[in-house]
Amino acid sequence: MKPLALVIFFFVIVWGNAQTQSPPLPNNYFVIEGDTIINSSIELKEVVLFQPLRFYNYDEAKRYVILRDRTYRVYPYAKMAADRLNILTGRLKQIKSNRKRRKYLKRLENFIYNEFEKELKKLSRSQGRILIKLVHRQIGETIHQLVKDLRNGWRAFIYQTTASLFKLSLKDIYDPKTVYEDYLIEDILQRAFSEDRLERQDTALDYDLDSLYQYWKENKPKFIPKKSLQGTN
Repeated sequence: MKPLALVIFFFVIVWGNAQTQSPPLPNNYFVIEGDTIINSSIELKEVVLFQPLRFYNYDEAKRYVILRDRTYRVYPYAKMAADRLNILTGRLKQIKSNRKRRKYLKRLENFIYNEFEKELKKLSRSQGRILIKLVHRQIGETIHQLVKDLRNGWRAFIYQTTASLFKLSLKDIYDPKTVYEDYLIEDILQRAFSEDRLERQDTALDYDLDSLYQYWKENKPKFIPKKSLQGTN
């Protein structure tokens, strides 16, 4: 499902006859939104084509839409985490003292907690689960490992224990190669990037979108509505 670049032709207004008092223009030019571009060619916008999604039934399509809305909701937080980590890594390299490093990390932790606490508390459990996966997508490490690396193992244990109270795990990974829902999230992200609905940020993980599309085209799991599961083991 890797984006396929196509050349599209913009509708441009070409002034075939210059105004009588205007100097003559070269033979090769374009006029776009009032600006004259003297050139024999023009750089065209890339168009991204995606394979059409096919759903077995209405319930499956509805679940995809819900997943899309949840992904739209939490992706900016995952991207922000990746951006902040890049800044953090750069600053930590300049701090040689372990004591000053710990102090800086503590201040940063408090800042992030105070800044995003209210917003993050608004997330549902399902949104929180997607956010944990997307942080792994953006950074390449789980939240549990990040806390362990930046703070310590005890702090990571405390955070993991707290998350488990909400039936979440900070050790969850983003794996579109083997988890169909993660593949759908990737599909949602790529479509949103192409439409400028979300700001693109490349994944830190290694997977090929073409291969993912082909694999799930052949191995897509059969969706069974919850109602049909009632009374079954």
